[in-house]
Amino acid sequence: MEKEYYKLLSQKYKNVGEVTSEIINLEAILNLPKGTEHYLTDLHGEYHAFRHLVKTASGNLKIKIDELFGEILSIEEKHNFSKLIFYPEKILENLELSKKDKEHWYKISIKRILALFKLVSSKYTRSKVRKTLPSEYAYILEEFLTLNSKDFNKEEYYSQILSTIIELDIADDFIIKSVNLIQQLAVDKLHILGDIYDRGPEPHKIMDSLINHHNCDIQWGNHDILWIGASKGHLPCVANVLRISLRYSNLKVLEEGYGINLLPLGRFAIETYGDDPCTEFLPIANSMELFNDKEQYVRGQMHKAITIIQFKLEAKVISERPEFNMEKRMLLDKINFEKGTILLNEKEYKLTSNNFPTIDPKDPYKLTDREEEIIKKIGKYFKKSDKLKRHARFFFSNGSIYLKYNNQLMFHGCIPMDLDGNYKSFTIDGKNYNGKKLMDKFEELARKAYFKGDKRELDWLWYMWTGEYSPLFGKEDMKTFERYFIKEKETHKEIKNPYYKLRENEEIILKLMKHFDVTEDNGHIINGHTPVLTKKGELPMRAGNKLLVIDGGLSKAYQKTTGTAGYTLIYNSYGLRLASHEPFTTLEKAIEDSHEIISVIQLVDKAKRKKVKDTDTGIKLIKNLKELRVLLKLYREGHLISSK
Repeated sequence: MEKEYYKLLSQKYKNVGEVTSEIINLEAILNLPKGTEHYLTDLHGEYHAFRHLVKTASGNLKIKIDELFGEILSIEEKHNFSKLIFYPEKILENLELSKKDKEHWYKISIKRILALFKLVSSKYTRSKVRKTLPSEYAYILEEFLTLNSKDFNKEEYYSQILSTIIELDIADDFIIKSVNLIQQLAVDKLHILGDIYDRGPEPHKIMDSLINHHNCDIQWGNHDILWIGASKGHLPCVANVLRISLRYSNLKVLEEGYGINLLPLGRFAIETYGDDPCTEFLPIANSMELFNDKEQYVRGQMHKAITIIQFKLEAKVISERPEFNMEKRMLLDKINFEKGTILLNEKEYKLTSNNFPTIDPKDPYKLTDREEEIIKKIGKYFKKSDKLKRHARFFFSNGSIYLKYNNQLMFHGCIPMDLDGNYKSFTIDGKNYNGKKLMDKFEELARKAYFKGDKRELDWLWYMWTGEYSPLFGKEDMKTFERYFIKEKETHKEIKNPYYKLRENEEIILKLMKHFDVTEDNGHIINGHTPVLTKKGELPMRAGNKLLVIDGGLSKAYQKTTGTAGYTLIYNSYGLRLASHEPFTTLEKAIEDSHEIISVIQLVDKAKRKKVKDTDTGIKLIKNLKELRVLLKLYREGHLISSK
């Protein structure tokens, strides 16, 4: 078998020269600095804030500019140059200079851009950089890469290239494409730790951006898995997606993003709840002022209509799947419709509304014919959306429930634990799973559900959104009914899995790291899902700095509570840097105050400078090198014959 393998390998490297050339190449690559990784989490549909973080590499590009130009440029000059690097189109669009001044500005700016390009590309092989170059400017950019400050013989040559770029009126295009290249090279790999979807208006644009990204991965969040289920037409998932979108007035993602027709639901809601003020269901998002009273009222009616449908659909799944152990979430049969009350835990609570025209007290979970017709129709719209299909598939091609990469363990939610720090077991198909095995099993179930697609398998996607043992959810219950219909806050409390308290303990985190084969030296767990309440003194670095919680979050709804717009993480060859961000308000303000959006950059873990050989990629390359050295020996000893 081994001999056959090397015969196959010899077809790729046909002679001693090709083998030695590749050995030299790989040895050189192993000694390059480790590529920069960028970690973001809980994007919640905030596309513009997300793009700002990607464009700026969470402050890493600003550091590069400071390193490069130090005392050469003033603070204002560096700030203006940063704006050009982050938002070239906007800066060029608003450039108001005379022809002579503009030519001078172009020459200075392009020289600075090329200097920054040379710096950010220095981590990579010439071959890798060459593959990223825009075809129309590849020759020019390669020439500038070889430029030496002492190369006096070529000064006029390079100067003429710049002059010709300006003369041909392609300077704007050259700047934009060069800057995009710098943004790409500034980060070698982007990690998204879940919840691209939720209350924000443009998760579909984030997904398009990620699909076009040169190198990214996703660790699934509970909102992501809900949308994946909806993309397959699983009706409880569809109803939840509709409810959340209506709650925050974010219909743009449904109608414009994915082409989902909501007219059937709108007509039904107006007819059914025409006299109901639907006070509990009026949109609560910041975008409310964009709609007049009538529009808000209609959305409130639609919101209530789909919420009742959701409760009925979920009850059907719960009754059909006793292994989910979620019977306590079936609440409609606990309502006293005559009194307008509900009995919970032997205590009676008054409901905020007792108008339930589609609920039959004798059979409260039965959908009316109209409800069934509407939800099935909308479910088909979800299934037929090509864009949603493409986005859902990307979660599987580039995503997973957790990821261990370069000795960092990433996941969105939690590892279910009991109060003593033991891994909680959950029975699936008669077998108990806990810890890493439970995570692996849920990923297997998700993939099987999506690609097999029958309803029973798809129920697992809904469970992963809301079930007690789901590592993506991490709570005992989701108190949706109580939050809408009961004023008493005691009923709203959702009890988190003990993991969220235990993770403050370094011993627990080290135990988890060992469980996932993450070594203590320079290893960490990186976690999202729960906002870091900076106002209350919470810190993102916990458990002796071995746990990093980087959800702040980007969602505007959280920022009053958290006091920040979240945390992001940069892991370069020198170690881990944590960046704290100020709220993103408008694109114009972000351009003007780009240096202030990132307020603090804090060193988490400084290490001896890491090289490619110290990474997961390096491990693979070292294995390749060993095989190549064996192949070289086989050639030299005559066991394999070289070909020309």
